Amino acid sequence: MNKIQRTSLITDILNDYYKNLPVPLDHTNSFTLLIAVLLSAQCTDERVNKVTPLLFSKANSPVKMIKLTEKYIYNIIRPCGLGPQKSKAILGLSNILVKNYNGRVPEALDELEKLPGVGHKTASVVVNQAFGIPAFPVDTHIHRLSQRWGLTNGKSVLQTEKDLKKCFPENSWGRLHLQMIYWGREHCTARDCWGLDCKICKTCYPNRKKKFLHKKP
Repeated sequence: MNKIQRTSLITDILNDYYKNLPVPLDHTNSFTLLIAVLLSAQCTDERVNKVTPLLFSKANSPVKMIKLTEKYIYNIIRPCGLGPQKSKAILGLSNILVKNYNGRVPEALDELEKLPGVGHKTASVVVNQAFGIPAFPVDTHIHRLSQRWGLTNGKSVLQTEKDLKKCFPENSWGRLHLQMIYWGREHCTARDCWGLDCKICKTCYPNRKKKFLHKKP
């Protein structure tokens, strides 16, 4: 089975399993999405969703956020881990948004990446899920699955993103991003499957006998 055949099969299976997926992180606008994605670094979406209701009840916009102290923010978000860095970034980017963007989250990827605590993946999630701009954010699940499914060599997360964008049409990137995350959590986890057991791995590589050891980001 060649790569074109695999991508078609992968698309069909994912569309069959996941027709309408919700965005995993609870949010009400582009700013709260940005903050939620920032908090999700090295933290589960489930935990973020338990923390953000209190934070967003106090500040659901940059204008309101800059009225809070860094310590106050830290005390709320501490369960998400990396509290000192994240609270500093949240306050810092909120000040920049108020000062330079009239309190609005910019839609341009390069502008988002200039904000404190906002990397390429975070910016990609925001432009896609908040503004509908085509992007293919790659997290650990997607990086792992892409290697198990023979879509990339796993040299780096950025290389995986480039390879996936070549494999799939632009209008499917956002949907596939969510579908692959859910598949990685539910069917092809880091400590199970190993490229041998889930439906997609077995169908793409029916003759694979040994565990597939993926490269970590």
